[in-house]
Amino acid sequence: MKPISSLVFASAIALAASLGAAQAQGDLTVALQLEPPHLDPTSAAAGAIDSVVYSNIFEGLTRFMSDGSIAPGLAESWEISEDGLSYTFRLREGVTFHDGTTMDAEDVKFSLDRARAEDSVNAQKALFEAISEVEVVDPLTVKLTLREANGLLLFNLAWGDAVIVAPESIADIKTNPVGTGAFKFVDWVQGDRIEIARNPDYWGTPAVLDTATFKFISDPTAAFAAVMAEDVDVFAAFPAPENLPQFDADPRFQVLVGSTEGETILATNNKQPPFDDIRVRQALAHAIDRQSIIDGAMFGLGIPIGTHFAPHHPAYVDLTGKSSYDPDKARALLAEAGLADGFETTLHLPPPSYARRGGEIVAAQLAEVGIKAEIINVEWAQWLESVFRGKNFGLTIVSHTEPMDIGIYARPDYYFQYDNVAFQDVMAELNRTTDEARRTELLQQAQTIIADDYVNGYLFELAFPTVAKVGVEGLWLNAPTQATDLTAVRWAQ
Repeated sequence: MKPISSLVFASAIALAASLGAAQAQGDLTVALQLEPPHLDPTSAAAGAIDSVVYSNIFEGLTRFMSDGSIAPGLAESWEISEDGLSYTFRLREGVTFHDGTTMDAEDVKFSLDRARAEDSVNAQKALFEAISEVEVVDPLTVKLTLREANGLLLFNLAWGDAVIVAPESIADIKTNPVGTGAFKFVDWVQGDRIEIARNPDYWGTPAVLDTATFKFISDPTAAFAAVMAEDVDVFAAFPAPENLPQFDADPRFQVLVGSTEGETILATNNKQPPFDDIRVRQALAHAIDRQSIIDGAMFGLGIPIGTHFAPHHPAYVDLTGKSSYDPDKARALLAEAGLADGFETTLHLPPPSYARRGGEIVAAQLAEVGIKAEIINVEWAQWLESVFRGKNFGLTIVSHTEPMDIGIYARPDYYFQYDNVAFQDVMAELNRTTDEARRTELLQQAQTIIADDYVNGYLFELAFPTVAKVGVEGLWLNAPTQATDLTAVRWAQ
């Protein structure tokens, strides 16, 4: 080993001391690939919003913990009637919004009534369909009356779409979010960063960090460069999995690889010909080699799925065999559907690596059986407008990161436009059922129905790789919802 000069050694000590001082101040820079279109989680389908604001800025009556369990949030407790038709929530005392106004039962009523209103723009309005009335009992007590029993109500209220907002600040919520969380919104430089700061008046355990900055770096090459240069402290959902072994071997970094609720699918417009023919959708499914997509686009990170359900859930059924890779069968099905010469369609790809990289592989695989998919790269705002809302697409690749969201298949007007009364009946019974054994049966029925109908091409469950500097503690390993919860994150002392 070569000796180090005293000058270099002293410089190294000084640098380490300065870095330690910066870290001790409680500042953290977190990089994300996707910038949110705005900051109101109750009026958009973009998971990138929750990635910044969930738990940090906004809170709901209940909340998801890092292991996916449901815990009390702004409600410290609740009572459920024997018939399951009423939930009475006791709110925490002393909770204020970031603007100093009190959070009380009136704000809960305003938030839930707004979310379930006829003109609601909440992307998950179905979460609130069972609620027939929200009643203010007293300033710290609110009662929800249901049309029918709903075994998922506490789960539904934990979503980012169900956070509690105030009428006083609702007008500017998209650009100046005012919540009750452990951090306050400070600034948003669009195209670059969002800054938040510790809320000194937080009702619960205060955040350890003084400030945090979310940086948005969409390009995987730039993401690698930013981490290597230590321009960021954490990169959540790192978009270039091929770089993870290099980070893992570097003593400056730690690599965390967890699971998500993200079913990555080749979503199909079920009402657009020829996808309105089940034989064509089945042909799509058999034309896809899932493992090649996982290996080629995700460098091995991902679990193959055969339906819209997370493999780590105890009710999961492995249905990958129904759509095994079989290009000959795909060609035969197309011929049977009168499309022996194939057909042309569009493949809209949003920015994430799983979509852009996976889409190239999927397009090549479809071409092998005669399906020519024109790749159209779109930004998230375009995807939300043209695909999600406008339904102007043939195929698209997207990861549905909302927790246990198989219920979206019961909505005929949802963007892939699947309409099956039998499936809707199963989900309706599921919503009424509280018995866990029966709920498992119904969830397995639901998985099987959509697999048999080949509603979409089911690809893989998205992994959740995070690269962080050594010394960062308290990060979520898994992503039970799309969130970057910084409330317990700290630098090691």
